[in-house]
Amino acid sequence: MKLGIIGLPGSGKTTVFEALTHEFARSGDKSEDRIGTIDVPDTRIDALSRMYQPKKTIYAQVQYFLPGKTGQKKDSEKADTAWTAIRDGDALIHVIRNFRMFGLGAPAPAEEFQRLDQELILSDLGVVEKRLERMEMEAKKGKPVDADERHLLEKSRDLLESESPLRAAPALAKAPQLRGYAFLSAKPVLVLFNNEDEDTAVPEVTGALKKEQCLVIRGKLEHELAQMTDSEAAELLEEFEIAAAATDRVIRKSYEVLGLISFFTVGEDEVRAWTIPKATVAVEAAGVIHSDIQKGFIRAETVSYEDLMAAGTMAAAKKNATLRLEGKTYEVKDGDIINFRFNV
Repeated sequence: MKLGIIGLPGSGKTTVFEALTHEFARSGDKSEDRIGTIDVPDTRIDALSRMYQPKKTIYAQVQYFLPGKTGQKKDSEKADTAWTAIRDGDALIHVIRNFRMFGLGAPAPAEEFQRLDQELILSDLGVVEKRLERMEMEAKKGKPVDADERHLLEKSRDLLESESPLRAAPALAKAPQLRGYAFLSAKPVLVLFNNEDEDTAVPEVTGALKKEQCLVIRGKLEHELAQMTDSEAAELLEEFEIAAAATDRVIRKSYEVLGLISFFTVGEDEVRAWTIPKATVAVEAAGVIHSDIQKGFIRAETVSYEDLMAAGTMAAAKKNATLRLEGKTYEVKDGDIINFRFNV
């Protein structure tokens, strides 16, 4: 899972990136793209690891990407460069300033969100128009044109021209024929309101923001928290009444925005978390581990995390009839522990 972090100048997106990834800048050079990969915290993996004492424990991972600043380029060139860098992401985290800062006006979250979202829309509109122009030229030359793709692009153009993002039309945003374009406004968005240290309130959500998933983060405070020892961090969490660090909350919300769940494989060699979309069937989940398992799929030996914990051992779960055999079309649930039977 890869999420691109975006935000207007002064929003605190670099502070948020460092708070989430614990990757702190070693120099003053802000022109380089920055990537931070972190393990997804999961108490279920911790418990399974204690149960099995495996040689390896492998958590699911999430990658945060922060585009670098683009020097002396013109505004349009800056935007194009930054957008190109995040097009291969699964979703966007839009950091919005909700704190006062010298030299900047009062926070205006709704306006700030709309301003940057319009840039995404205009960028996508430019891509759509260029492709449609090229298709028209090819048609005039007698070259074959994919009618379905052209129809979807025309629908995209109409929506973008109305100043609406493609994610407003989920079926269009997820159309397989458009996947290669990596449209920015089609990506799911998680909005982070970057608040003052003492401010936990969600700002007034108006306009287009009402349609988005939103979360409050106290970026500066979380940045300090990320640099502390565990004992120091525990004291700060208690002092500011923070139930969970930003990393945990943002990851959970990111999974929700993307519609993702985790299933587990366990054993003496390895306990591991795997990330899949909701409603993934067993044979497709097998393919996430290895294509050979998917090809030779026989059955999925499955037990829920809760049932295994209640039973205490896999043998006890089998005796309780909570360990069961599922077929190819079984819809994998969050927290399922699966042993795939296959033959290649």
